[in-house]
Amino acid sequence: MIRLFFVALAWLAAQSDLRAEEVRTRHRGIAINANLEVAGGKGIEGGVVVIVHGLLAHNRMELIAALQQLLQERGISTLAINLSLGIDDRHGFFDCGRLHAHRPVDALDEIDAWIGWLKAHGATDIALLGHSQGGAQVARYAAERQDPSVGAVILLAPATFDSDRVAANYRQRHGAELGPVLARAEELLRTGRGETRMDGIGFLSCDNATATAASVAGWYAPSPLRHTPALLPRIAQRTLVLIAGADSVVPDLAGAVHPGAGQGDLTVHTVDGADHFFLDLYADEAVDTITAWLGW
Repeated sequence: MIRLFFVALAWLAAQSDLRAEEVRTRHRGIAINANLEVAGGKGIEGGVVVIVHGLLAHNRMELIAALQQLLQERGISTLAINLSLGIDDRHGFFDCGRLHAHRPVDALDEIDAWIGWLKAHGATDIALLGHSQGGAQVARYAAERQDPSVGAVILLAPATFDSDRVAANYRQRHGAELGPVLARAEELLRTGRGETRMDGIGFLSCDNATATAASVAGWYAPSPLRHTPALLPRIAQRTLVLIAGADSVVPDLAGAVHPGAGQGDLTVHTVDGADHFFLDLYADEAVDTITAWLGW
């Protein structure tokens, strides 16, 4: 009985070392927020993983919350950021009734702001983890910014970009052709009218949306910077790509990513049976792989 009492006390003490809090900083005149989970007995100076969510999503969605919990249980601190998408102190999924005035590239500066925040609070060993579209944005950040404080890159079912597939998905989702919408947006952008609003269009997962021409072109114009496999040769940091074996969102990822494609050390691992969101126990397998690979 006495032994059980002291075991319980030790467990409670360990739990008291686990810290979770919402943190904020300012970026381009608006508040951006993130969820910080510090592992027991450690501070962020012991290493921290920055997690970037997927398209129009947020940092408390099921997968991101699970990743933070599972990594914390394994002694790894995390900072799951909320991309603002142009909205002050944004929470939850993007409201389709709002103006879309965001572009994929905007995420790079926000990732940069959070890395700066972490370094100001003592972090020296930082890894970046992105899921889906967040994976493509993390890959682009690593390829273009090359921050020496970022020592590892983890891409969880990162997005690919194939123009034909994007057009087919647009047609199926919105019952319209992408070509005329994109052509109009690109013409407005070329003539310096990128902030012009395009009303009543299908846009990403939103129907009858309003988006700026710059946002439409940013998300739909073909670019190798939107295709994660094309970015891998430019990433110098060691990189882990996790493929969901039953992924129907990025079905071409497995065939497009190969070890040796990067400048640095590239590891590719497939979680057999997992869908795009690594539901159920597939998240555990993904986190076990991440933990072993990181070696923290």
